[in-house]
Amino acid sequence: MTDWQFPAELWDAIGLTLRLAAVTSIVLLVLGIPLANWLNNSKMRGIIFIETLVSLPIVLPPTVIGFYLLMLMAPQQPVGAAWMNVFGHPLPFSFAGLVAGSVLYSLPFAVQPFQAAFRGVGRELVQSALALGLTRRQTFWAIVMPLSKHGLLTGVSLSFAHTMGEFGVVLMLGGNIPGQTRVASIALYDEAQKLNYGAAHAYALVLLAISFAILIGIAFLQRRQNAILLSN
Repeated sequence: MTDWQFPAELWDAIGLTLRLAAVTSIVLLVLGIPLANWLNNSKMRGIIFIETLVSLPIVLPPTVIGFYLLMLMAPQQPVGAAWMNVFGHPLPFSFAGLVAGSVLYSLPFAVQPFQAAFRGVGRELVQSALALGLTRRQTFWAIVMPLSKHGLLTGVSLSFAHTMGEFGVVLMLGGNIPGQTRVASIALYDEAQKLNYGAAHAYALVLLAISFAILIGIAFLQRRQNAILLSN
């Protein structure tokens, strides 16, 4: 029987993980809302290819995403060089690099629920608002957004939970730097590699509890969204 151990750095890794998930979710909320609305309403030819690119992280191995982002962010490349010139340190193996990778990795988990929520708003309501003189932008913010709030919360919660469980992307982009890039999933793997199963159990238990709480919240939000759609 393995003795449970709560290592001193446990809460540092958990705190960093929660901060990464929170920042990533906020960025995805800001970027995902206009992107989801545009994907839903665009008449552009080839829009299906853009939707496919947005959805690609669902099936693409995380290490592949991490590898190409690592190459893109290298100081020798334009993106990495620009970051280096402005901030004075490389983008890879930094918290900002983890955020960039996490945003791309969790993008479909936010955008797809956003799209579904926007599509669920009755067209009759939208057409009525337009007939009353509201512009499409005013209709979106005054009608579509309030009626989509549960779907938006679902997307944010999914992206938060997905970021919490990242491994391949954060390992490729951030490595294992304590206090900077050593998130809980990396710490768990590191403890298991050292056969320190007591500490690994502690990391796993905390991640399991947080993930379970998030899923309960998502299930509640989905039930509320379904009830609203049925009432409409």
